Amino acid sequence: MDCIFCKIISNEIPSVKVYEDDRVFAFLDINPLNEGHLLVIPKAHAATIHEITEADFMAVAAATHKLSAAVKKALNPEGINLMQLNGEVANQVVPHLHVHIVPRWSGDGLTICKWKLVAGDMEKIQAIGEQIKEAIE
Repeated sequence: MDCIFCKIISNEIPSVKVYEDDRVFAFLDINPLNEGHLLVIPKAHAATIHEITEADFMAVAAATHKLSAAVKKALNPEGINLMQLNGEVANQVVPHLHVHIVPRWSGDGLTICKWKLVAGDMEKIQAIGEQIKEAIE
């Protein structure tokens, strides 16, 4: 397989591993947004949230929770961003599901997760809500 994250899991490519269990692997990003930037990935290849099994996603979520606490304890950031991107248009670079844990400090220069709040059309919001409810399986 040509997936870089699958190669990291199989030790074909070195990484700074910080956590591993039977379903999840976590390592430090080599292009960190901040010190302590971790990636949490499922061992089973799944490109996006649409391909991953619920059990594997829940394992990634549990590991993300555990590792966020470890980052808080080890580095004492003022905040933490959790990001999970799906598809190129959402800025997903590696097509293997992953959660970013990014420690944050005042003045760190990062502008992720800063967007202007603009009131939406409540009728449209209601209609979209109904559309999504109907699509729940």
